[in-house]
Amino acid sequence: MDLGLKDKRALVLAGTKGLGAGVARALAAEGVEVMICGRSGAAQAAKDFSKDAAEGGLVHGMDCDVYDRAALDALLDATLAKLGGIDILVLNGGGPPPGPAVGTAAADWELWFSRMFANLVHAANRCLPAMRERQWGRLLTIASSAAVQPLENMGLSNSIRAGLLAWNKTLSLEVAADGVTCNMLLPGRIDTDRVKALDQANAQRLNLSADQVREQARLSIPARRYGTAEEFGAVGAFICSERAGYMTGSAVRVDGGLIKAM
Repeated sequence: MDLGLKDKRALVLAGTKGLGAGVARALAAEGVEVMICGRSGAAQAAKDFSKDAAEGGLVHGMDCDVYDRAALDALLDATLAKLGGIDILVLNGGGPPPGPAVGTAAADWELWFSRMFANLVHAANRCLPAMRERQWGRLLTIASSAAVQPLENMGLSNSIRAGLLAWNKTLSLEVAADGVTCNMLLPGRIDTDRVKALDQANAQRLNLSADQVREQARLSIPARRYGTAEEFGAVGAFICSERAGYMTGSAVRVDGGLIKAM
């Protein structure tokens, strides 16, 4: 299926590895010109990703800590100058450390809300006016299945990602008539460095080995395996496509059936 993405321009935040890389690679394979960022190594990652890109699917990289508002603005400025515009914005970033909701300090809530919510909204607000003027745009926010079913010992992540879910739905209602779609992609247990780190943290908390934690998690998934970044990215590319133009305000789970709710 031709997704109708050739010659579109995308910015993928935190796109050098993991979930972001999966989406960035999938977009480039469809002929999208992509800017990716990461705290370090973005230029090399972009060079590696370009090897699998389709014609027109150039990949550029710029080091940027998306938690830093000034650095994020510099990235947006550089991307607009390099690409001439942003048709697709993929909002992505790291997650907070594990821990309970009870007893988490107010300063930690403020810090991680700024990093995981406010900065992403800021990036969207900078890109949306031009998308609306062109009558075409795609906003894809990567969160977690925890937005709909909280995970144990992930108080900050559960709460802030659920807030993103409500923001995305509200935003989608406001810009749909302008040809801009706003959707969320909710991963379950995808085999990334972040999930490996969380498995290790759970192993220490539960006094188990990392292999034991991973096996317990695997057995809790109806598909009986962790997903791959490539599988995740393929869904993301479709959501960003011309073919998915009537799909907005949705939260799509890529979780092997982990979340049991309808």
